Parts: sequence; C-alpha cells; structure tokens
Amino acid sequence: MSLQLSHAALLRGQNLIGAQWQPAARGERLDVANPADGATLTQVADSGAEDARRAADAAHAAFADWSRRPARERARLLQRWHALILEHQEDLARIISAEQGKPMHESRGEVQYGAAYVEWFAAEAVRICGDIVAEAVPGRKMLVLKEPVGVVAAITPWNFPLAMIARKIAPALAVGCTVVAKPAEDTPLTALALVYLAELAGVPAGVLNIVTASRERTPEVVDVWLADSRVRKITFTGSTPVGKHLARESASTLKKLSLELGGNAPFIVFEDADLDAAVEGLMASKFRNGGQTCVCPNRIYVHEAVHDDFVERLARRVGALKVGPASEEGSQIGPMINARAVDKIARHVEDAVARGARVVTGGKRVRTADGPHYYAPTVLIGATPQMALSCEETFGPVAPIFRFASEDEVIGHANDTPFGLAAYFYSNDVRRIWRVAQALETGIVGINEGAIAAEAAPFGGVKESGYGREGSRHGLDDYLHLKYLCQGQLD
Repeated sequence: MSLQLSHAALLRGQNLIGAQWQPAARGERLDVANPADGATLTQVADSGAEDARRAADAAHAAFADWSRRPARERARLLQRWHALILEHQEDLARIISAEQGKPMHESRGEVQYGAAYVEWFAAEAVRICGDIVAEAVPGRKMLVLKEPVGVVAAITPWNFPLAMIARKIAPALAVGCTVVAKPAEDTPLTALALVYLAELAGVPAGVLNIVTASRERTPEVVDVWLADSRVRKITFTGSTPVGKHLARESASTLKKLSLELGGNAPFIVFEDADLDAAVEGLMASKFRNGGQTCVCPNRIYVHEAVHDDFVERLARRVGALKVGPASEEGSQIGPMINARAVDKIARHVEDAVARGARVVTGGKRVRTADGPHYYAPTVLIGATPQMALSCEETFGPVAPIFRFASEDEVIGHANDTPFGLAAYFYSNDVRRIWRVAQALETGIVGINEGAIAAEAAPFGGVKESGYGREGSRHGLDDYLHLKYLCQGQLD
C-alpha cells in the first residue's frame, strides 16, 4: 500500500523533542515495513538513551508552565487537536493501513475512535474538582486538591497505533502533565503523524515529545525513563511479561503505573441465547483487526444444546470473510503484522489439530498478490484446555469452540486463567445475566454485545491483565495525585 498522502507533512521520520524535529543522536534509522510482505515502506529515527534523556529533559522543563495553565486553555488546545485529527482522517487511515495492515474501513474507524478520546478528555479537563472536608475542629479548614503527577512516559502497542496513544496522551495533557512517548517499532508513523497534528494545534514546546526506536533499542530508551525520578508515571499497553518488568524496574523511584496487559477473553453462548445475535457479536469482537486485539475472544464456549447450530451459523459467516490487501475495497481480513505473527497462528492451529480439534473452515496460510503474511479466518471445534490456544493469546483470526454443559462448569473454565481483561456472554435470562456478570473475573464484560470499547467507559483489567483504567471520567485519576491542605487558627 502506498504512502501517497494529501498532506505530505504528516509523514514524519524524526523525533520531536522540545520544539524540534530531529534525527536520533547516533544518526541511526529504523525500517518501517509493509506488514503484507515485510518490504520497507520508509525509515524513522532509531533512538537510544541520549534521545530518551533529551525528551525527559524537555518534558521536565515544560511541566511547571503547562501544569499552571488554566484548564480551559488546555481544553481548547485538545479541541483544536481533535478537529485536526478529523480534518486529516483519510491520510491518517492510510498511514495506519500501510504500516499496520488493517483494512481501510477499519482504519477510518480507528481514527474516529482515537479522536473521540481527545474530544472526551478536552471536555473532562474543566471538570477536575477537589473537595472541602467538613470541619472536624473549630477554626480549621481542610481541602483536597487534585494535581498532575508530572512527566508521563507513554509506551504503546502496534495493533491500534492511533487510538492507544491518543487515549494516553489526551488525559495526560488534559490534567497538566507533560509527556514522553515511545510508539511500537512496527507502527511508528501513525504516532508521529498524530503528534505532528498536536504540534499544529499549538501544544507548547516540550509538553509532548516522541522518540521512535527498534525492538533492540527500545529497552535502552525505556530504561532511561524508568531510572529517571523526574518521570513520575508510566502508562503501558502491551504484554504481561513487559508490564511486570516495568513494574519491577520502576519500583526504585516509586512511579505511578497504568498497565493494560495481555488477555485471554472467554466468549460464552448459553442455551437460551439468541444465536444470530451471538454470531454477530462474535464476528465483531473476534475478527476485527484480524483478531489482533487484546480484548478479542480467545476461547469460545458454546452450550452443548446449541453447539452444532451455532457452529454452522458461525462457519458460514467466517468462511465468507474476504482476505485481501488493506487498500483493496471490500477486504475484511488484512495481513497479520509480520511473519512471526503468522507463524504463531499456524503453530496454534497445528497444535490444536494434533490434539484432536477439527478445522471447520480456514486453517491455512494465505498468499495474496500483496504478500504472504495472511492467515485464513478459521473456526475450530473440539477445543480443549490442553491446547496451546487455550492458554496463550493467538492474536489472529482463529475461533476455537469449546463445548460445555452447565453454568458452573463454564464459569470455572472462563476464570481458569491468570488473565482478566475482557469477557463476553450471550443469554436472555435476566437472573443468569447478573449471576454470570458478577462471577466473571475480568475488568470488562460484554453482555449480549461484542463491541465494548468506548471513550466514556473505563477500560482495563484485573489479575495479570494489569491495573489502572483508561477512558471515562476515571481515566484522569491515574494522571493526578491528591494534595491535602489543612489550615488552622481561623477562629
């Protein structure tokens, strides 16, 4: 897919540090690949420790002034940024599809979704209120203020390269924090374009800084921020092992952490469910972005009474999905992010078949004119807990079906994982709905609904899926700390 844009300046290849777009200190460059075939699209800066330090210096220097700006001023700036994102949404969608691989209609949806976070937190910026505590002692006033934590380091994944960084940067700027950001090495172009638009919107020098780095250099960049006591918060979306590393290494400076980590979402279809609605919900939640989402169902549990009927309906829909280049009209499943991703998907399917599962549709690699990094959308039946896909995120368009007989049984299976990000279930029994919703050990539950993400809702998990919440009014809390003021001798 080409990177011919209406606004060519959106295509950036350097870091933004302070008010300057600049190359990496060592002058090294990182290839950005077309996910369909691995060919180089363009290059960006491959940054190291010196670039990370400069970014932290700039953010720290800008914090005092930015944090004192009136909330309405910060809100107006975010509103201008939101307008610019929408003005350039077609170019932004083209960048997303080119470097990440999702079909253009999904990329346009991601731009709208990411922009919604900027708009939401622009509105929330003026609603940050403290408390006046009732007098406990005559002549004493007690107040609670909410203040920005300081410099925030935002580290984002490749699967939603615009939405994930928008929902971290927007609340940080809204409350008065300054930011150093490091996007995923696979998809840096979208983040750079988004930051460029923030600069056009008027974000002051040093308030928002971004450095890009290869997989090999990323630890060098992040370790600088982990060790820097001026960086007061880390917000990270990615794998659980990396999240644990960040938690350990930030302990020496006691940073605040928001960690949105791995998932292993169950999707439960009870015998009283509306099967057509359940199929639609599964299609929306499982096959968006080719199954490369942290909240997509990884284990589909279907009651034995409706198992065969559900599988037949699902297989018919999945088998009709169009696999093709992101730029091709009508494509529904684009390329996976790289060859490693396709290899993992194939390994999971092969392991499942070797352990007794049967492929109903799909189950094979696909080569298109665009390249070899595709996998056919797949439905498997006969899945069991012993299979790798039961305990590892497949991160691909594979729907394994597990059969179950009772509510207690399926709740036990659904919760039998160290992860707890999202869960879904379909039922028309109102009493069961409340029982199951409360019993599931996850931070998010979709009830008769497959599309659960929204800027107005708190997004995050429990157990080893992390802590902290993004989006909603609660999404500001992790960027603020409380200051208690006690004034005496007023009588």
